[in-house]
Amino acid sequence: MNIELRKLTLEDYADLKESMLQAYDSMGGSIWPKSSIAKLLNIFPEGQLCIAVDDKVVACSLAIIVEYDEYGDRHTYKLITGDYSFSTHDPNGDTLYGIEIFVHPEFRGLRLGRRLYEARKELCESLNLKSIIAGGRIPGYHEYADRLSPRQYIDKVKSKEIYDPTLTFQISNDFHVRKVLKNYLPGDRESKEYATLIEWNNIYYQGIDASARSAMTIRLGLVQWEMRLFPNMDAFYEQVEFFVDALSGYKSDFVMFPELFNTPLLQPYNHLPEIEAMRKLAEKTEEIVQKMHEYSLSYNTNIITGSMPLIEDGKLYNATYLCHRTGKIDEYRKIHITPNEQKYYGMIGGDKVQVFDTDCGKVGILICYDVEFPELSRIYADQGMQILFVPFLTDTQNGYTRVRHCAQARAIENECYVAIAGCVGNLPKVNNMDIQFAQSAVFTPSDFAFPTNAIKAEATPNTEMVLVVDVDLHLLDELHHYGTVKVLKDRRKDLYQVKLLK
Repeated sequence: MNIELRKLTLEDYADLKESMLQAYDSMGGSIWPKSSIAKLLNIFPEGQLCIAVDDKVVACSLAIIVEYDEYGDRHTYKLITGDYSFSTHDPNGDTLYGIEIFVHPEFRGLRLGRRLYEARKELCESLNLKSIIAGGRIPGYHEYADRLSPRQYIDKVKSKEIYDPTLTFQISNDFHVRKVLKNYLPGDRESKEYATLIEWNNIYYQGIDASARSAMTIRLGLVQWEMRLFPNMDAFYEQVEFFVDALSGYKSDFVMFPELFNTPLLQPYNHLPEIEAMRKLAEKTEEIVQKMHEYSLSYNTNIITGSMPLIEDGKLYNATYLCHRTGKIDEYRKIHITPNEQKYYGMIGGDKVQVFDTDCGKVGILICYDVEFPELSRIYADQGMQILFVPFLTDTQNGYTRVRHCAQARAIENECYVAIAGCVGNLPKVNNMDIQFAQSAVFTPSDFAFPTNAIKAEATPNTEMVLVVDVDLHLLDELHHYGTVKVLKDRRKDLYQVKLLK
């Protein structure tokens, strides 16, 4: 499955029409004519967004810009859209007005509506508009209209006593209700022709020009995972999804789990030799990766899955996966295997070294011991890497110190950000996984634009928690061209070189 959020085009109309008919079947299948979509695309193309799943448009949001005070809080849908002509659109207005948003019923489990709302917010910020305002249906109201007023119904939805498929979703996406509108959308029998006037405020509008915000700021979410035993796979997935959900709620572009974080699942095989137990665990890898792939889509975040054992052609690897929120999955296999992994599990190293293109730039992944070999990250840097992710697992503090200091060195020498995430806690009932030590962190290059200690953020040692960190890719470009020192540019390539042999 490939998911793409992009601007709507007129060529999408056939898919758009089909999805609208399905989405509004309960309202008689009302749809926008092609002429209306064409006009919107002509007057405000950047405001018309869609989501395509495998190249078929299944969700859409339409918007105009208005000078809101000209219409006020008592407007109707017909008035705010200029009798559906969009003559009310004002490029110099102060408010982004949402006139349509829908998701094809078959695709509502993927949280596509949430992606559209987030895209609208980003558009509002980039255009430096005061707020997003829309009239929201309350399709569940008809079931309570005989005993609750619209205001009472809305209050109960706010307090989560009642679930409304539209209003509950809007509230969870940081919109608040300004007032109740009457006769807003004639023919909306489910809402009894009532609507909520909802608003999302752009906090960057006052005092900070939203257009000046760096579009290259990426939010990293690191999971410092506590090793614990799980009674079953459902309990394991519940804990994984909890962290993905939490970090997605903070709008993290990436979520990273640690190396071999799923080894608590070895417990049922503790009676087996370590090498056989790890191979039994490897049988679960495909299922776990598929589950995290689903989370990456439904929570709209890129997930570095932490590493897991992988069997291919009878050989055991230590592999991690990059589950893109667009639907793609990339794989990286640990190159350098530790003596412990060789002795107890019979693991061997991978042989592919490459950066991965994401919707947030080029990233590299190294697993734990790999980061202690500077050649790999230097090759990544030559391939354009901007962020290096290092899931790790260390039992002792001296092992952690090696990973940490090598990761810091990689950030400085390659002019990139390096994020490390590890496991904490103990597993007394799992052989060879007794104790863990970790302090997850994000490291930066060392120059005036970055923290003086070159540490952007770090977690509390040996405590389960998440770390949410913003990194600015624009600062890396400035460093590369105007830094106090220019490590990548000043290399003596006439004297030495690092190159990939296969």
